[in-house]
Amino acid sequence: MTSIALFEAKNRLSELIDRVQAGEEFVITRRGKVVARLALPDAGDAGQRASDAVASLRASREGVSLGRLKSRDLIAEGRR
Repeated sequence: MTSIALFEAKNRLSELIDRVQAGEEFVITRRGKVVARLALPDAGDAGQRASDAVASLRASREGVSLGRLKSRDLIAEGRR
């Protein structure tokens, strides 16, 4: 993994993107400290995390009921 200064990365961004598409990875530094990593995205990772999050939300609402309460009344109460 190649390290590159932020100023240089800004000036050569198009070239760096081409090199990333070819499989290289870069670490971008500011004043000698690592601040970012430039690499290809993980194709399936983000989609899988989103699907897991939706499934988790659906599972967490199972069996939850407001009873006789209405959501509008709860919202109005929260605004007081």
